[in-house]
Amino acid sequence: MSELFNALMSDPRTVAVLVGALVAISGAVLGTFLFLRQMSMTTDAISHTILLGIVVAFLVMTAVFGLEPDLSSPWLILGAAAAGLGTVLLTEAIQRTGLVKADAALGLAFPFLFALSILLVSRYTEDVHLDIDSVTVGEIGLAWANTHSVCLAACDSVTITPDHPSATTERVCVNCASDGLSPRSPQAVFETRCANCGTYTAAQAHAQGLTDSAPSLLFVPKSLVSMGVITLINLLFVGVLYKELKLATFDSLLARALGFRPAALHYALMMLVSLTAVGAFDAVGSILVVAFFVIPPATAHLLTRRLSRMVVIAAGVGALAAWLGYDLARGQVFGLIDLDALTGGAWDVSISASMVVMMFVLFVLAWVFAPRRGLLARTAQRWLDRRKTHESPIAKSGEMRHNLSQNR
Repeated sequence: MSELFNALMSDPRTVAVLVGALVAISGAVLGTFLFLRQMSMTTDAISHTILLGIVVAFLVMTAVFGLEPDLSSPWLILGAAAAGLGTVLLTEAIQRTGLVKADAALGLAFPFLFALSILLVSRYTEDVHLDIDSVTVGEIGLAWANTHSVCLAACDSVTITPDHPSATTERVCVNCASDGLSPRSPQAVFETRCANCGTYTAAQAHAQGLTDSAPSLLFVPKSLVSMGVITLINLLFVGVLYKELKLATFDSLLARALGFRPAALHYALMMLVSLTAVGAFDAVGSILVVAFFVIPPATAHLLTRRLSRMVVIAAGVGALAAWLGYDLARGQVFGLIDLDALTGGAWDVSISASMVVMMFVLFVLAWVFAPRRGLLARTAQRWLDRRKTHESPIAKSGEMRHNLSQNR
């Protein structure tokens, strides 16, 4: 079973599609409420300003607490999420002055915070390499290679001491380096030490031949774990507080009158948006993550007006686009068109960008073919309305009077 799981998790396509689907689902679930609150582009601001939280947390870790640089530290995630929430608070503080509108307040807040992050990066993190392509579009195709290992059986570590049967010894010159002597010098002093003493993990011990049984290990991609946890948190948040979120979204005054706390729900929603943007940073980048929050809810809005269905459809559209997007990045469109053959070369493009393209394609299909609100349905309805109006008794009597007046 573990071999089958590891084989599945070592497949780049499987991992990329799963991570992309989790990003799309977690983004769509929250993005639906942002869309209905007319706050969709807040995610664009948050996706930029989370860099400030990452940089500040990184500097605090290294300069204040003297910790080793670790770009996977949970402190960076918390810092980035706090920066996203700070973006919302600053935007609302500017908007409450009444001097600028909401869109202008957002346009004032996030460029300022993003500029601060650029200044800090250029001034204090010169030795840290930031890949511009990875920041903008992510690297979801390599998610399978960055893994956690989970031991299922034969997991005991092995500690080798000098009196252990497997211990090996070696003679070491203790004064060669300090006195500048050659090991062959008569003044060289040697002592016998244990060469392999120490603690070995189960996998290391088996590789060194210290144990006969190999540990049973599962290798789980880190992006899959982080996005799985974030998606679960988002689903629980929306599932548990669905009625409160629904009421606060459509009528915040009534929600407040009924004893709910729409402001607290709002900030909790923004905090989860920030957390989701941070989790998706490695997979789809800081720019394209906006599409995962906006396009699936916009597509679902064309297909239904019922909130519960809208959330489910948005998540489904996002997951489907992730699957179709990977195939598009490898030259296949809906499994019918081979782009390699059409272009006469290898079609190898960004996976995350291809997922966004397929989201937009699904949106266009819904915009044109939606049963009630699609372009074709609305055009047909307008034609039927004009036809009914033309054939109504009032229209016919008016036409008869017009003909009689013309005959006179």
